[in-house]
Amino acid sequence: MATTDESTGAWFGADGQVSQLRGQLFKASCLGATLLALFLVFVFLVYVAVDAIEPASADPSWWATVATTVAVPGIALSVYYYRFDPRAGEVAYTAVGLPIAATLLAGGVGIVFRHIVSPHEWFALTVAALVAYGVLELYDRVRAAGAFERAAISAFVIVFTIVGLPGLVPSVRSLLLSLPVLPAAPLSLLGTFVVPVALVTGWYVRHARESERAGLIAGGLTVAAAALGVISGPLVGVSWTTWLLLTTVVGVPVGLYVEGVFRRGEGVSGLALPVVLAAGAVICAGVVDMAGFAGPDIWLNWEFLTTAHNRTPREAGIYPALVGSVMMIIVVAIAAFPVGIGAAIYLEEYAPNEGVFGSFVELIEINIANLAGVPSVVYGLLGLTLFVKSGGLRPGIVIVGGLTVALLILPIVIVSSQEAIRSVPDSQRQAAYGMGATKWQTTRSVVLPRAMPGILTGTILALGRAIGETAPLLMVGVAAVVRISPDSFYGLFSAMPRQLYSWAGLAQPDFYHGVLAAGVLVLLIVLLMMNGTAILLRNKYQRND
Repeated sequence: MATTDESTGAWFGADGQVSQLRGQLFKASCLGATLLALFLVFVFLVYVAVDAIEPASADPSWWATVATTVAVPGIALSVYYYRFDPRAGEVAYTAVGLPIAATLLAGGVGIVFRHIVSPHEWFALTVAALVAYGVLELYDRVRAAGAFERAAISAFVIVFTIVGLPGLVPSVRSLLLSLPVLPAAPLSLLGTFVVPVALVTGWYVRHARESERAGLIAGGLTVAAAALGVISGPLVGVSWTTWLLLTTVVGVPVGLYVEGVFRRGEGVSGLALPVVLAAGAVICAGVVDMAGFAGPDIWLNWEFLTTAHNRTPREAGIYPALVGSVMMIIVVAIAAFPVGIGAAIYLEEYAPNEGVFGSFVELIEINIANLAGVPSVVYGLLGLTLFVKSGGLRPGIVIVGGLTVALLILPIVIVSSQEAIRSVPDSQRQAAYGMGATKWQTTRSVVLPRAMPGILTGTILALGRAIGETAPLLMVGVAAVVRISPDSFYGLFSAMPRQLYSWAGLAQPDFYHGVLAAGVLVLLIVLLMMNGTAILLRNKYQRND
């Protein structure tokens, strides 16, 4: 009894009231740790931004003009939204960030069409996908036929998938190139890129507004705007490829978001923030040009993003490394995500939990969790052994770097996908079984749709880690500097982290202050955009749930 009184006396005061001192101290310690971490990250970002922008090199009048026309109105509107209309604030910040994110995505798509697939090759790929879909649809429609017919069609589908599909794209490409008159490149992209985007846009608007006419109008306007740009874009100094990407990748999502805000009628005033910022930027540019104010001598400019490395710091750029990172991420996504998500589905939905095999599955899960914490340099050695030494591939090419980094993030994808699948309530599975659904039907129609937000969040965060890795690339022989962007997945490449590592070792101060800071800022922007996308997806699906 005395022991009980002593133990309770630590929590209760002499007057019998609960002591909150320990809880308050713990709360203050957690808050202090959080603020310290945020402060250190903020200091790092400011340090990098100052080196990349060099604000002291600008005239004070230039900064005063920017503050008066852009910063002060934007801050005033943000304070108003925070205090009086939080919903409009969410709309405002999304309306500002969405065009920026869409523009970055358009740049990535432009890199794909410029360095990975040509418009004719994209046309061939689309035709091949349609033929494959037609074969599978044919099989689905004649499943009710007799046993002999089903066996014959199944054999045809298997043979076509194994033999015909891998050679279909080269065959279609060869057929296109052998034609006396080839479809123009703009027409190829209009038919195989813009039209699918227009169909998806029309379908979305049709279901959102519950009007088939609205869907047809939205899809038609998308095709018309892109086609108009193909004709008139070069007249105003904009290439037809840039116009197509701006129309489909930037204009469509921004237009759909603005249309959704007006349709719901919530937070419409938040759309004023991007308008105010854009108008302020135009006014600022006009005033600066008229008055002749000198802006900052920034390192992160358009030339830096579109040129290759140079021994002269002011002429050095990151474009080949940026292209290499995009191509590497494509390989990583294709290699890691299907395997990782498939493994997670099997481990959570199909693998036994009891018996000898159940113990073996548990051992596999423990090892997968441990592999997520293995140093990245070990995966570099594994990739060097598997793909270069054993596989006979050339070191330093895109596919070797992508497969090596895919091995690195594969455990992360599996673990995050397992957690997302495990979070689906078991009662929903039992309800599907009670209605007569099979295991596959339950997994496809019940489990995966509800687990997809968590799967997408985990995979995007894994991609963020993949794009920032350096050690595995060093181990597989990725070049420090590449002056020509790779034109295939078997070409030599450099990635942004590898390029930054090489710049950090150069002796000239302008490299490891200005050029390196600009490259770090580009990499941070890409990572923050990817992480922000994961957060937005998670919040969106949580609200829907």
